[in-house]
Amino acid sequence: MTTTATRTGWALLASAFVVATCGLIYELLAGTLASYLLGDSVTQFSTIIGTYLFAMGAGSWCSRYVRSNEVAVFVRVEVLIAAVGGGSTALLFLLFDRVQDFRLPLYGLVLVIGALVGLEIPLLMRILKDRLEFGDLVSKVLTFDYIGALAASLLFPLLLVPHLGLIRTGFLFGLANVAVAVALIRMLPGKRLRAELTAAIVVAIVLLAGFAVSERIERTAEVAAYGDPIIYAQQTPYQRIVVTKRADDLRLFLNGNLQFSSRDEYRYHEALVHVPLSRVASLHDVLVLGGGDGLAVREILKYPSVRSVTLVDLDPAMTALFTRSGLLSSLNDNSFSSPKVRVVNADAFRWLRDNRRRFDAVLVDFPDPSNFSIGKLYTVTFYRELARAMAPGAVASIQSTSPLVAPRAYWTVSSTLEAAGLSTRGYHVYVPSFGEWGFVLASHGPLPAPRPLPAGLHFLTPVADRLAFYFPPDMARVPTPVNRLDNQSLVRQFEAEWSRYEG
Repeated sequence: MTTTATRTGWALLASAFVVATCGLIYELLAGTLASYLLGDSVTQFSTIIGTYLFAMGAGSWCSRYVRSNEVAVFVRVEVLIAAVGGGSTALLFLLFDRVQDFRLPLYGLVLVIGALVGLEIPLLMRILKDRLEFGDLVSKVLTFDYIGALAASLLFPLLLVPHLGLIRTGFLFGLANVAVAVALIRMLPGKRLRAELTAAIVVAIVLLAGFAVSERIERTAEVAAYGDPIIYAQQTPYQRIVVTKRADDLRLFLNGNLQFSSRDEYRYHEALVHVPLSRVASLHDVLVLGGGDGLAVREILKYPSVRSVTLVDLDPAMTALFTRSGLLSSLNDNSFSSPKVRVVNADAFRWLRDNRRRFDAVLVDFPDPSNFSIGKLYTVTFYRELARAMAPGAVASIQSTSPLVAPRAYWTVSSTLEAAGLSTRGYHVYVPSFGEWGFVLASHGPLPAPRPLPAGLHFLTPVADRLAFYFPPDMARVPTPVNRLDNQSLVRQFEAEWSRYEG
C-alpha cells in the first residue's frame, strides 16, 4: 500500500471517529431536550434511544441499495446530517410552543437523523474495503466508532452543555459533519463532487450563522414559552435559569418550571418557614436544603434567636445571582449578606450524608420530583439522613407539590418520611401562581403548639396556620407506597397526575 493510500485510509478512519461522536451527540441532544421540555428523563431518554437505534438499523439496512458511487453518497449523507442534525435542537426549541403535539417533530427528526447516521458506517467500510484487509477493516472502523462514542459521552455533560448549551452544541457538531464531507472531497480529487461541495459550503455558512445567533434563537424560543420579557437567562452545568419581568412581577424559572412570582411568593415562603419554626422551642441553628433564591432565608432571619443559617444549594450560579443582582437580592432582603448565613454549593444528598451537625429546624425547598435526579431527594434513604441531622425537638418542613392536583404524589412524601422514622403532619396554603400547594411537617415526636409568629408577616396568622392543616375530601390522605431509591415511584406518580391535570 502506498504512503498516500495509507494516509487516506487513516484519514477515513478518523472520519469514523468524528461521525460516531457526532451521531451520539445528536442522540444525547434529543434525549436531553425531550427531558427538559417533556419531563420524566428516564422515559424520554429510553424512548429517544430506542427510536434512534431503530432508525440507525433501518439506515444500515438501506445501505445495501447503494451499489455504486459510495463516496458521493457518503458525502451527501454527511451534508444532510449536518443540516438536519446540526439545526435540529434550534428547530425543536422554536417549535415547542408552536405545534399541537411536540412529539411528532421530535420523533420525526430522531428517525431521520438516526437513519442517516445508520448509513454512515456501512458506507465508510465499503469505501475503505480496498485500502484495508477485511479483518483490519472491521476492527479498526469499530474501534474508532466506539472511541468516538466514548468521547461524546464525556464531552456532552462535562463541557458542551455547561459551556455551549444545547443549541450551540448542535450547530458545532453539524459543522463537524460538514468538515468530514469537505475533507473527503479534497482527499479524493478524482471524484466529481462539485454540487456536493457547494451544498456543504452552503450548509456550513448556515450553521455558522446559527451558531453566532444561537443565544438569540434560544431567547426567541423562551419568549414564546414564557410570555413575559426575559431579563436574565443562563445555562449552568445544572439547569437553565430564566428570570422574567412584567410590570412589578418578577418570575424565576428553572428548566422551564416556575419557581416563584414576586407578587405572591410571600405566601409560599411564610408557610414553608414560619409554620415549622414557630413550633421549635429552642431555635438557634437552621438548615435550608435548596432555596438558592434566598427567600426562605429572608423569613428565617426574622427570628432574633437564630444564630446560624446553613443553606445547601447545588448551583453556585443560582446563589451568586441572588447575591449580586440588586433587583433579585432586594427580594430576599440581601439575606445572603447576613453574617449569620453560610452558603454551601454542593449536592444536598451527598452533603447531608457527610454532615455531622444537628439542627433545630430544617427546611427542604427542592423543585418538584419531576425527574429521577430530583426524586432521589424525596426517598426514604434521604429522609433517614434528614432525621439524623435533626436535633431533639427539631421540626422539618418539606415542600411537597399540590395535594389537589397530585394527591398521591403529595401523600407519598408523608409515607416516605414516616418510613424513615419521623412523625408527620401535612398542611397546605393557596398560592395564586401555583394554586393549592402542600407541605409536610416532620419531627421525632409529637409536634408542639405554635409560638407567636414574627411581626410584619403578609399572609400567615394564627388562624391561617390552624386552617392550613385542614384537608377537605378532595385532598384527603390516600394510601401510597414508600418512595425508594430503587423504585422512584414518586416521580412516575407525579408525572402521571400532573399530566392528567395539564391535559
